[in-house]
Amino acid sequence: MRITKISAVLFLAFLMSACSWFEDVAIAPDVPEQQLYQEAIQAMDEENFEVAIEKLQLLESRYPFGRYSEQAQLELIFAYFSNYEPEAARAAADRFIRLHPNHDNIDYAFYLKGLTAFEQDISWITQYLPVDETKRDPGAALDSFESFSTLVNRYPESQYAPDSQKRMVYLKNRLAAYEVHVGRYYIQREAYVAAANRGRYVIENMQETPAVPDALAIMVEAYSRLGQQNLAADTLTVLNQNFPDYQYQPIFKGEKTLFDAATFDLFNEAEEIPEIAPVRMRTSSEASSVKETEDERSVFSKITFGIFDDDEPEEAK
Repeated sequence: MRITKISAVLFLAFLMSACSWFEDVAIAPDVPEQQLYQEAIQAMDEENFEVAIEKLQLLESRYPFGRYSEQAQLELIFAYFSNYEPEAARAAADRFIRLHPNHDNIDYAFYLKGLTAFEQDISWITQYLPVDETKRDPGAALDSFESFSTLVNRYPESQYAPDSQKRMVYLKNRLAAYEVHVGRYYIQREAYVAAANRGRYVIENMQETPAVPDALAIMVEAYSRLGQQNLAADTLTVLNQNFPDYQYQPIFKGEKTLFDAATFDLFNEAEEIPEIAPVRMRTSSEASSVKETEDERSVFSKITFGIFDDDEPEEAK
């Protein structure tokens, strides 16, 4: 029995060693740190970013505290960005910012992070087809704006600050236009409170964008349909005084029928919005007179809501 157990152990050991005979294990040679870094930079100069990424990753794993470790992490962000790997580039940028908050080139990490998110939505579809990017999800644009804003606020003297400011202007206009699209969508769905909040958000946070008059128009229509005539009149006054040439068109068109959908709303006339007029507040004497008139009404008149009342109030005569 003992001999059987020993034979089984020896047989298993033979099988495990035999498996290694058929494996083609390629052990990477021990390349010096400087040589790995130079090979990575050469691959990047040749725009062979896959090889550059491989070299930089190998350098960082073998020499985590070496002379070129920090620079390799920074170069890895650019390599990922150039190789159209936005998620990896942003993760590498976040890692570098977290590990080296006081690095001399940390502004470059913020710039690459913002630039990666800025171009993340750019694809062959948006390049060759007329796609309105202001109607798309602004998640990447918002992340890009935040990265550029951090760079400009913390490092205003950075060489990347001017370009970041220009991109922030474009992104702010895009985000404002997106808010306007959402506000119009809410009005079509009769969610007037949400539409008014979207318009107010643009007015309060994006005053220098071209979407401001559209946001004011959304607020006018939303307040009008909510019955807030004073707010609608005040907003309309602001719109007329600041944008006198603005051509306002009602947004709400009612529920679409099958014919409207088939004809792309060509024959669907927009519903007129309620007339915007300031509400006149009653004086105390008028209010008391109205109250007395209501008290004198009969029970039948109150039940029938005055439908069968023949006497017209004296105030209206």
